[in-house]
Amino acid sequence: MEQPRPYIREHYRLPLPVTYPVMFSDTATIGEGKVTNLSVFGCEIECIGAVPEKTTLLVRLILPDQEESLPIEQAEVRWVNGNRLGIQFGKMERAANLRLHLFMWDRMLDRLQVLKR
Repeated sequence: MEQPRPYIREHYRLPLPVTYPVMFSDTATIGEGKVTNLSVFGCEIECIGAVPEKTTLLVRLILPDQEESLPIEQAEVRWVNGNRLGIQFGKMERAANLRLHLFMWDRMLDRLQVLKR
């Protein structure tokens, strides 16, 4: 019998804690909350109200790098735990995707500078 492999993240996440405002909607829901964990492929949102798993959302992240929100055209709710939900980013405009990757890259470089000290 094959041994289970340990779970290893294959992409960078911002060091915890982060708190960025977020707005989201689908055909039945409009909500807001705060991002508490962020990667280029998804995030964890803390919010009031329940959003069912497998729901497809339109998401707007408010990142501290610019005044304009970061639009994510499609994101799927992958898990729900109380007032927290995990979403996986799906469809995103190329410019928004680049902006998110650059934002994450800058934070990673900032983190490396702190670790060097």
